[in-house]
Amino acid sequence: MDNNELSFDVLQYRLKSARRKKRLQKKDFDKQLIRMMRHKDQLLEQRRDLPMIPLEKPYQRGWKRCFVLGEDVARSSSSAFYEGLLAKINTVQYNPEKSFKVKKRRKGKKVRVEKRQFLMEFSEWYWNDGRLKLTEVERTHFHLYEVSRENGKEKTFRYRFNEPWKYRLQVKPYLITEVKMVDEVLEQEIKFLNNHIEKHHLYPRISKLTGGAYHYWKWAGEDKACYLEAEKEALLQIKEAMEIKKEEQF
Repeated sequence: MDNNELSFDVLQYRLKSARRKKRLQKKDFDKQLIRMMRHKDQLLEQRRDLPMIPLEKPYQRGWKRCFVLGEDVARSSSSAFYEGLLAKINTVQYNPEKSFKVKKRRKGKKVRVEKRQFLMEFSEWYWNDGRLKLTEVERTHFHLYEVSRENGKEKTFRYRFNEPWKYRLQVKPYLITEVKMVDEVLEQEIKFLNNHIEKHHLYPRISKLTGGAYHYWKWAGEDKACYLEAEKEALLQIKEAMEIKKEEQF
């Protein structure tokens, strides 16, 4: 038998190497994870599409606070303009208590103070974005001001409404009139997938496959000064050691 024919027949029956087997197993495992996450997304979408069921007897669940037109503005000729603007900058808060008080620490003691609420403000990026549905006339009622972060190092600019006194806060009961339909079979499938992912610690790998690396972000400016100095000293020592090694070689 010719050696060339023998080599040709053997090539099509090559066995996979151990490295290739391991790589194919990992690739198949990643594909299974992607299919599982797609299936989970479909289940979540089905749950979101479930209809709302109206309640025969609505019940109260805390209190709701939002802005409404002031009495003098509501009687003025410009009430329609300010009411249309309020629909775009209104904010809503919910609280189990009508007083809307929260605990704050003052001079070592916890005291209850009223939670503050403001009209919506816009960042510079969102102000120039096309999704902000403000007319040119409405934009003239805002001004740009500077905001400092809690650390005092970074400063940003935001747009704020010029006349917040045109509106007042109104507190009213928060009534639940309808609830979301619950599909028991759908909930069991979602719970089964979540338990499987958590039990086998699959979230880091899924995050890397679908959205990028899985790690905790850390800002470079948050490093302490003592750590930065230690890092500089270590770099200097390494540089000196490399220079000494070069001199010894020559």
